[in-house]
Amino acid sequence: MNVIVCTDYAEMSRKAADIISDLVAAKPDCTLGLATGSTPLGLYAELVKDHRAGKISFKDVDTFNLDEYRGLDPDHVQSYRYFMRTNLFDQVDIDQSRTHVPDGSNPDADAACAEYEAAINAHGGVDLQLLGLGHNGHIGFNEPSDCFASATNCVDLTESTITANSRLFDSIDQVPTQAYTMGIGTIMSAKKILVVANGQDKADIVARAFFGPVTPQVPASILQFHPDVTVVLDQAAASQCPTE
Repeated sequence: MNVIVCTDYAEMSRKAADIISDLVAAKPDCTLGLATGSTPLGLYAELVKDHRAGKISFKDVDTFNLDEYRGLDPDHVQSYRYFMRTNLFDQVDIDQSRTHVPDGSNPDADAACAEYEAAINAHGGVDLQLLGLGHNGHIGFNEPSDCFASATNCVDLTESTITANSRLFDSIDQVPTQAYTMGIGTIMSAKKILVVANGQDKADIVARAFFGPVTPQVPASILQFHPDVTVVLDQAAASQCPTE
């Protein structure tokens, strides 16, 4: 595991964007696994800058997002499809038909998850999977549990996750309580994994996830077993990590 500590959020975002930008430049038809949330916003803004500067093109790139709320239409302003269009897809030259997000509007959870898993496999898997890190250690929407979920699945969101996401809705009652998410096995099958985390409020979980015991109670800890993981942090998020 390669841990990179940056001075601040801006430097973290630029460094993480460089890793993705370098891959796209080297392999224009790569498959990217993407994440939502506040942490990657700066990274996506940097990728848009790179595209507008003529450094990279997304026209041959395929993307698969980690997750989507169950019950939200793709055009809902809080859907992750809408998030990706607003912050990346609509600002670069990507073919929208090559962008994939779980179909949250499909009420058949088994079918929606099986179709998404099959689509990832049909593309030969993910070259680089971007991840954020939840305060409880979740990656995607894989919440603390007694076991590591394998494939794309429907999950019940924990109270802490619902509370954290309620800032984006008019009220906590509007926050979906379930989501479709890539499973831990799906995430671990990516050739490379890139994790971004920032802020003092992430310091404890960063230390537990990447320097503590591997346990499904801290889902991100499984990443310690992946052969090619890069974790990019700001100084605040890295403040509780071992120094040696």
